[in-house]
Amino acid sequence: MGLIVVSNREPYAPRRGGDGGLHWVPSIGGLTAALDPALQHAGGTWIAWGEELPGVADVDLPQGNPRYRLKRVRLTDAEVRDFYHGFSNRALWPMSHYFIERTRYQASQWRTYVDVNRRFAQAAVESYREGDLIWVHDYQLALVPRLIREALPDARIGFFWHIPWPSSEVFRTLPWDHELLDGLLGADLIGMHTPEYVAHFLSACRRVLGAEVEGNTVRWQGRSSRVVDRPIGIEVDTYEELAASPEVEEAADRIRRTLQTQILLGVDRLDYTKGIPERLEAFDTFLGRHPEARGRVTLLQIAVPSREQVESYRQLRARVEGLVGRINGKHTEGGWSPIQYIYRGVPREELVAHYRAADVMLVTPLRDGLNLVAKEFTACSADGVLILSRFAGAADELPEAVQVNPYNPEGLAGALTRALSMPLEEKKARLARLRERLRQSDLRTWADGFVAEIAGT
Repeated sequence: MGLIVVSNREPYAPRRGGDGGLHWVPSIGGLTAALDPALQHAGGTWIAWGEELPGVADVDLPQGNPRYRLKRVRLTDAEVRDFYHGFSNRALWPMSHYFIERTRYQASQWRTYVDVNRRFAQAAVESYREGDLIWVHDYQLALVPRLIREALPDARIGFFWHIPWPSSEVFRTLPWDHELLDGLLGADLIGMHTPEYVAHFLSACRRVLGAEVEGNTVRWQGRSSRVVDRPIGIEVDTYEELAASPEVEEAADRIRRTLQTQILLGVDRLDYTKGIPERLEAFDTFLGRHPEARGRVTLLQIAVPSREQVESYRQLRARVEGLVGRINGKHTEGGWSPIQYIYRGVPREELVAHYRAADVMLVTPLRDGLNLVAKEFTACSADGVLILSRFAGAADELPEAVQVNPYNPEGLAGALTRALSMPLEEKKARLARLRERLRQSDLRTWADGFVAEIAGT
């Protein structure tokens, strides 16, 4: 029995070395960290959109000790525009995050989405051997389960939806709501991060399809699909070991020595769902309320570039950087500036050093499927405080965090005051309880458990 993983993003990216040779570099992210070991153990195929490089085709991975096949789906520039940048990220992404005013529903982009999903499904069908398990991932590939089911009626298929599933009232604004649900219900097992997302999905099945729903099982077109909440974890041991390494400790000390203040840390992709402008405005409110904090507290905001070719994201960057300039201009005194702003990707070791240096971690998205940064900080920090948006999926799992409404700048400013003055004993106790929760469902447990559930369907 092998495993077939289907995802938009490939687990290894091809890179030409200085010698002209081709090297496959592991992609950064939870999906690769979770499923690469599972595929190496079970054998099988990973199907993904392949970055275009001359002479680069399918490949056996990992290099030097191949255990599975990477089957690369090629997309034209027009398909990338309409399938990925278009329907996936201008229709499904904003709709799922409750930003209906940002949605752009175009029939031509929907047609491309259908065509590309069909190509991914066909690649899975071609790779299938009797007894294989198939695991499809995320909103870009929502139609793939049904398309595979039509060709392989007896296959065992799982699907994981990694972003929020919105209320049925919001979901029904999608012109192709029926088709999307039908596509997903080709799977035997559908996973989401929270019980709330599961409840919204079941409600949509009842209201949009008129499907029979009993408990967490949906009956549709003569088949049953079970819908479960299974929040993804992180590699807890890996992060703890990295945080305790001499190199990271030294880097964290450098950050502290450079700033010489208490440190508030934000780490986010530059995306409108992450609530960065709202966070900056709350910090401005905090400084206005607490003039004694000037020169004693710094907000270090790391904004990772995202979708830079999309005009609305360029506008968001301009807004964020304008706010940084305005707040710094308003509050700077002596050699101290209240906000240190970094706009670039950050390697994992450097990121962990920032987690280690921070006194307070600000994870305040307006809406987020889960948010792994909250978990990573928890695994790395020695005595920091996590401030967490109630609208992040991780809030269900992390009740010891200081939870906030990111739409309320006064409330967020108050949470900053509380976090910065929290006694050391309380901070350590909260972190210990949070870390124990992480250990109960780490990344490998999540992946192995979900594969076992697919096998048991």
